[in-house]
Amino acid sequence: MDRLDTMSAFVAVAELQGFAPAARKLGMSPSAVTRLVAALEQRLGTRLLQRTTRSVALTDTGARYLERVRRILADLEEADASAAAERVTPSGRLVVSAPVGFGRRYVAPLLSDYLRRYPEVTGELRLSDLMISLVEDGVDCAVRIGHLSDSSLVARQLGAMRRIVVASPDYLAARGVPATPAEIAAHDIVHFGQTGAPVDWRFVVDGRDVRVPCVPRLVSNVADVAILDAERGGGLARVLAYQAADAIAAGRLQIVLADYEVPPLPITMVYPTARLLSAKVRAFIDLAVETADWQFGGNVKGSSA
Repeated sequence: MDRLDTMSAFVAVAELQGFAPAARKLGMSPSAVTRLVAALEQRLGTRLLQRTTRSVALTDTGARYLERVRRILADLEEADASAAAERVTPSGRLVVSAPVGFGRRYVAPLLSDYLRRYPEVTGELRLSDLMISLVEDGVDCAVRIGHLSDSSLVARQLGAMRRIVVASPDYLAARGVPATPAEIAAHDIVHFGQTGAPVDWRFVVDGRDVRVPCVPRLVSNVADVAILDAERGGGLARVLAYQAADAIAAGRLQIVLADYEVPPLPITMVYPTARLLSAKVRAFIDLAVETADWQFGGNVKGSSA
C-alpha cells in the first residue's frame, strides 16, 4: 500500500475521530480506511489509535506521529502547488546552454530581455562549444548550430547559419580569387576547427558533395583567431557566417566560393521533452521565436558586438 495513502487515512481518522467520517471525506469505504490504518500500524510496529465500539482516540505515540505527519503532508501539498504554479507562471531557475561565440553575442541579450520580462526567474547561461547532455548537466534548454544526433531531444528551429569561406581583400588581390573549390589547393589556408585532425572542406559542386583536402598554415579551435589571421592576410578561412559578419561589413573580409556553399545549418533550441513543459522554459522559447533574428542563411550582414 502507498505510504502517503496510509498516512492520509490515519490523519483523516484522527481529525474526524472515526473511520466512517474519514471514509466519507476520502471517498472510500470504511473497511478500506480500516485496512490502510492497520497497515500503517503494522509497518510502524506500534498502535496509533485506541478503538472502541463508540470512539477512536489517539495513543501517545499516535499523537506525536500525527503532528509530524501533518507537517509532511502539508509540505507535499505546498510542493505540488508550487510545481503546478511553475507550469503557469515562469519562476525558479532557468539554465541555458549555448556555443561560446554565438551565446555571448545573441543568446545573452535574449536571456537578459527574458529576465527583465519575468522577474520571478533567475537565469544561468553556460557557454561551451562542447556538446553536453541536458539531463545529466541540469540544463533546461540549449541553443545548437548544426544537425542534431540526439533524437531524444525536442527541437524548435529558430534560424539557419551559412558556413562561408572568407579572405582579406589584400590577400585576394595578391593571390587571386578562387573560382572553384579545387583552386583552394593553391592558397594558404586558415582552419577553424578541431586541432590535430585531418582537414578537408566540404562544398557542393554540380549538386554533388565534394570534399577538398587542405593543408592549413594555421589551425585554431577558436574562430576569432582564424578570423584575425585571415584579416591580416593569412589566407582563406572557413567560418560560420555570424563569426565574420562584422569583418565583412567593415570590408576587412570578403566571401569567396559562395556558389559552392553547403546548405545552411539549422539553429535550434533543444530541450528534453515537450510533455509538461515548465512555464519558464516555454516562455523562453516563445520569446526566442518572437524576437530572435537568427537568419544567417542568406546575405551576411554586419552587426555590432
